Amino acid sequence: MAETILVSGGCGYIGSHVVRQLSESGRTVVVYDNLSTGFRDALTLGEELVEGDLADRERLEELFQRHHFSTVLHFAAAIIAPESVSMPLKYYGNNTRNTLGLLEMCVKYGVKRFIFSSTAAVYGIPDSGVASEESATVPINPYGTSKLMSEMMLRDVAAAHGMKYAALRYFNVAGADQQARMGQRTPEATHLIKVACQVALGMRESICVYGTDYPTPDGTGIRDYIHIEDLASAHLRALEYLEKGGESTTMNVGYGNGSSVREVLEVVKKVSGAAMKIIEAERRPGDPASLVARADKIRSLTGWQPRFNNLETIVADAWRWESKIAGR
Repeated sequence: MAETILVSGGCGYIGSHVVRQLSESGRTVVVYDNLSTGFRDALTLGEELVEGDLADRERLEELFQRHHFSTVLHFAAAIIAPESVSMPLKYYGNNTRNTLGLLEMCVKYGVKRFIFSSTAAVYGIPDSGVASEESATVPINPYGTSKLMSEMMLRDVAAAHGMKYAALRYFNVAGADQQARMGQRTPEATHLIKVACQVALGMRESICVYGTDYPTPDGTGIRDYIHIEDLASAHLRALEYLEKGGESTTMNVGYGNGSSVREVLEVVKKVSGAAMKIIEAERRPGDPASLVARADKIRSLTGWQPRFNNLETIVADAWRWESKIAGR
């Protein structure tokens, strides 16, 4: 019998790209999503969708009884760091408590493998501006803490019950499917590249640059932007690694090179050919001057090879997607 994979939050931005790549590789996927931030039509290849919330234990148990899942990929989470500061309990409930409930089902029904959507926010503000998997984990907001707590639960569950896991710590995800079939659709999204494209399209009035006095070459914050298609493929490589008997692991997913806010805005101007109203503002509390991945581990362990490590490619794909949905 073909093994079935459960993807929680598979109708969201990242989850839907991973689901599509899993389906394209011939795997059987069931998606569980409450559609609070995801979209039903993000599932493009006929995957089964079960609408439900991870907090609904009865519905979740029914699902596990009906399918004998070999693997769970867990994306469902609240992800806005500034919101987590003002609404911490939402994040500990959505992210930590719901992961606990999902892990209980995995243990009860003998799931062999678990791939967890984590974040570079677990590192907080690394002194050097570069984070490796060995860097100290000192999150500075409830979002990062809620994800780190989930990683700790995963580690302990794996040790006690023999389940193998990969926790993937993402850096700044951006871009869209190259054929503009799917992309970032969250209303009021805060992602820099998406917002800049929307300003260039006239959908937003202006874009704010928070902090122009950082100790960086142009004074603005530096981040490691990774193309959504490369991030999605990292999950497939991590799954293959576990299927081949790989040990449980935590891996950064980034390119290892940073781009400043000003550099990103210049590329958006170049790709779009549009002028943008840019407002310079004070630094936001908790924003590191620089946050770049050291990501050799995922390459060496899984053979992951990014294909879109180019800021202009990332922006061009995001621009194509934003132009498409703006015209709907």
